[in-house]
Amino acid sequence: MVTISMCMIVKNEEQFLRRCLDSYAGTYDELIIVDTGSTDSTKAIALEYTDKVFDYQWKEDFADARNFAFSKAACEYIFSADADEVLDDKNRQAYIDLKSVLLTEIEIVQMKYVNCQEFNTVYNFKKEYRPKLFKRLRTFTWISPIHETVRLTPVVFDSDIEILHMPAHSHSKRDFSTFLNAIENGVYLEDYVVIMYCKELFISGEPQDFLAARAAFENVLAGEARGDDCTRNILCVLARIYRLADEKDNFYKLCLSDVETGIPAGACKGKTAGACSEICMELGLNYYGLEDYYGAIKWFMSAAADSECIIDIRCGGDMPRRYLSYCYEKIGNQARLEGDIKTAQVCGEYAAAYKKEADEWEYPKEI
Repeated sequence: MVTISMCMIVKNEEQFLRRCLDSYAGTYDELIIVDTGSTDSTKAIALEYTDKVFDYQWKEDFADARNFAFSKAACEYIFSADADEVLDDKNRQAYIDLKSVLLTEIEIVQMKYVNCQEFNTVYNFKKEYRPKLFKRLRTFTWISPIHETVRLTPVVFDSDIEILHMPAHSHSKRDFSTFLNAIENGVYLEDYVVIMYCKELFISGEPQDFLAARAAFENVLAGEARGDDCTRNILCVLARIYRLADEKDNFYKLCLSDVETGIPAGACKGKTAGACSEICMELGLNYYGLEDYYGAIKWFMSAAADSECIIDIRCGGDMPRRYLSYCYEKIGNQARLEGDIKTAQVCGEYAAAYKKEADEWEYPKEI
């Protein structure tokens, strides 16, 4: 049976720390808790479960804090946990069983993260795999009988263990400030980090969060070359920023560029190549704000049926359908005022149908 160090970084988690630690009971051989500056009883609670509680001076750097926690681990594998996670009885037993059968050549174990959609910030599915268990010391092995080379790709096992993510509130505001601080301090952020921030903004950001991020995203775009996926994510964020700032020239120029270059036809999974769903939604919202409801319908229809989401799956799901309902309702009301009862009736039927589709839409169950 392998041994596991469970490592956590925490701050002011007195509300949930016991719930988390009790749910993971029996799954680890060593518990390491790194406190990043709690002002409540978090540390006292942590000491009830382990004597390996360490203080860490927060540096606006989650990776550095995780590395500090991992550096204290002594077991064969390290499990990274957060205080807002819960392991139910069924999955706790599955985790314990996994310890007994885990092959030593496996270097990373992924587990299914079950998202609480109320406080979702970056996920497009109810369940998504996350790397959670890591081999502490990696063995490099030569492979291939000819032209031999060292295997660099880690051996990853996708388990069926499900971890419930049950936060009390969204952490997006904290993440927004960390991202902006890093940019302002000249820190280079990898493409995947920029993409995650774009997701957080689209899924949980408010207008002021977008506007506050304008300089940061313009600087990232003007800096070192980024991959195509990262660049398109940034352009989606800037499109919303320019729409919110009512800068029509910048807005149309950016959106039309995405319409022209768009998603390669082979990547559309049967949908029409062109603008992504996020850009279609921005164009639809722009025309909706101008009270051009027919123009808005065109783009909301494209978001719902003819394009591919790249950031927020809702941009191709319930959101365009909700706004299609609003558009037909507005057109129908105007037709009724003008005495065009037939048009009003047809629009009412469309509005009701799209509202029903929006109400019944759900996040996909699994990636």
